[in-house]
Amino acid sequence: MISDPLQDPFYYLKNFQHVLAWVAARYEDVLSPEEQQFIAGFGQLPTPSQALWVRMVMRRGAHFRASKLSYAEIGDIRSAARPLVEGGWANDQAPLVLAEVFEVLTKPEILGCFSAHITQPKGKKTAWLEDLAADFPHQQSFNKWHPALDEQLYTLNHRDLSDRLRLMFFGNLSQGWPDLVLADLGLFNYETVPFSPESRALRCRADIDGYLHLYACREAFEAGGDVQDIQGRVLEYHSDNRWLQRRRARLLFQIGQFHERAGALAQALRVYRDSQHPEARLRMVRVLELLGEFEEAMALTEPSADAPFTDAEQQQLLRMLPRLRRKLGLTALERPKAQPIERLDLSLDRDEPLSVEFKVVNHLQAPEAPVYYVENTLINGLFGLLCWPAIFAPLPGAFFHPYQSGPADLLDQDFFSRRADVFDACLAQLDSLQYQHTIRATYAAKFGVQSPFVAWEYVSESLLDDALLCLPPEHLKVWFKRLLQDIKTNRAGMPDLIQFWPAQKAYRMIEVKGPGDRLQDNQLRWLALCEQHQMPVTVCYVQWQDLDA
Repeated sequence: MISDPLQDPFYYLKNFQHVLAWVAARYEDVLSPEEQQFIAGFGQLPTPSQALWVRMVMRRGAHFRASKLSYAEIGDIRSAARPLVEGGWANDQAPLVLAEVFEVLTKPEILGCFSAHITQPKGKKTAWLEDLAADFPHQQSFNKWHPALDEQLYTLNHRDLSDRLRLMFFGNLSQGWPDLVLADLGLFNYETVPFSPESRALRCRADIDGYLHLYACREAFEAGGDVQDIQGRVLEYHSDNRWLQRRRARLLFQIGQFHERAGALAQALRVYRDSQHPEARLRMVRVLELLGEFEEAMALTEPSADAPFTDAEQQQLLRMLPRLRRKLGLTALERPKAQPIERLDLSLDRDEPLSVEFKVVNHLQAPEAPVYYVENTLINGLFGLLCWPAIFAPLPGAFFHPYQSGPADLLDQDFFSRRADVFDACLAQLDSLQYQHTIRATYAAKFGVQSPFVAWEYVSESLLDDALLCLPPEHLKVWFKRLLQDIKTNRAGMPDLIQFWPAQKAYRMIEVKGPGDRLQDNQLRWLALCEQHQMPVTVCYVQWQDLDA
């Protein structure tokens, strides 16, 4: 990898070659003969031809007009394309259907080619295509479709194969070749994590085939395919790969939601039962209640030792429990009354061109009591800085490639338990002043490195100084432990603002609500936690001055 890509116009090719070398070294026992031939054959192409193929694979579509491929470092496109055509990497005579022709031609070019058949010259391309489809059902090369056009069209071959290699490198198909370019340009920096042979996302050929199977099922589902067929294919698939288990569970959960929305409750229940998705249990309770299976629904409201409730799940179940008890003829349970939350009412100028949160910041700001807009960034950021070694621990199944902003199992239920010793050591620093030194040292050493918790643009040095001075470590420990109970849910919902009084080493968090706004469930849970531990928190309700007149 080059240190300054701007000094090498082929930096994108160097990145692609880096991926091929990485995959060849780490997946040698998994690569098919076709994939091995691809890697070896690509290296034998002339540099301009390699660069042109990578340029095309980084773009959308399969067909590329030579006139649209202009890269100074490659030079003459037709010369660079010749070895690609001769070696089967691209095709300059690929048979195209009419829809593909319409994709690569402009409207004037279409009119020039099909003027005798287009009755409405001012119409849209889609309308023209519908009108002409029946008259032109055949396939032929681009030059035969439009012989008057002096143009060469190249059709890219091996995209599916390159996608498989990309899958092996990233462990998913969501990340693409542009991610490498952004990293190489310095727009994104990633933590360096050592890799072991056990850290591969896809351990064997069956894992690769399994991922592609689930990916195809998801693509078909999102495209509106036959849900029963897709569901059957997903239910039949099983794997002991944690990475693939999560993908299967998520897809089954989405299919269950589809059935539930359609009123096919028995189908939804069957799919939810087979899904290991964290939210499946709650959906099962809802469906069982709708089906009149109240006793079974009630049984699911008791947490099990291996699947305890999250705060979010418990909050929802507590709302359903009184209804289930009534339907079963059981006595109502006495629920503790919620403690009233401190309230601040403000009447502010509506015309000021700021969000309601920043209007409150400006109103409350004082030299001796600075106010910051932090929302979810401060607590998450302090947690990420203190627990950096645990978050980026090189465990099997956590890091697959050098371009991960966080561990792949971040949202798994056993994320904490797999790293319990490291997290305990990090949190133990809160029992002394060591945590302040660690947070400051990490801030200095890792600034700008991608993290699932630290939003660097929001965590300024002044905010960090005030936070470490005014936030008691016992409060930090409560917040951090709550984060670890359910990272997906609990890293959101924190109060919008925080105000510090450095002279008194005091603070208060402020949740801002504009006119007509109300507290959301995740916000209510955070406010309840703060009240439980006697942390200073206020809900600020804003009204506009012109509405009061």
